[in-house]
Amino acid sequence: MTPTLIGILLAVALAAVVLIIIGQRRTRSLREKFGPEYDQTVKSMKSRGKAESDLNRRIERVEELTIRPLSSADRKRFEESWQADQARFVDDPRGAVKEADRLVAELMQVRGYPVADFEQRAADASVHHPTVVSEYRAAHDIAERDAKGQASTEQLRKAMVHYRALFRDLLVVDAPVPETARAAPTRDRVLADSPERPDDEERIIPDRPQRSIVGDRIISDTGEARPDAR
Repeated sequence: MTPTLIGILLAVALAAVVLIIIGQRRTRSLREKFGPEYDQTVKSMKSRGKAESDLNRRIERVEELTIRPLSSADRKRFEESWQADQARFVDDPRGAVKEADRLVAELMQVRGYPVADFEQRAADASVHHPTVVSEYRAAHDIAERDAKGQASTEQLRKAMVHYRALFRDLLVVDAPVPETARAAPTRDRVLADSPERPDDEERIIPDRPQRSIVGDRIISDTGEARPDAR
């Protein structure tokens, strides 16, 4: 084997090692960014390479968008609309789910996301909200089944919980930092659900128990039923 051939083989081997390292770093970076959405995309596409290319395209697409924080007025308006829709669920679960879907789409539009079709909305949302986009898909799936008359009231309740996960994540505003606190670590974004969530499980309808849905039981977000304390 001549020195020239040995040099060529070494160069090819080195290039292969570099490509492997770059691929591993890309995979690690995408896993860290997308979390469970990474695994879901790989599973649905049945190819790690195709999935990673798709995730990178999502990032590139969203980088071209102008994603805006909500104004305080818009935040208040959306919070009030959501609370009203939750209260509506007791008497009109199907209508409440449709309104929840509309509110999420409107909120995304106000934030700067295009809302042409559901799959694109979900893909765009996954870039900045990867941990809750699966809940958005689950809610949409239930809504589609309901349109065919195939969703139970309990499934509609779960759809509301799923929609709320993304709705909460989208409801953020820039928080001003006081001059006296600039040197200290601070959060520059505030989630909408203030005050903090209580230790007890939060009901889907905070104002009154859902007795009209399942007999005389109160349904928690986890789907568990517990006796009503009278």
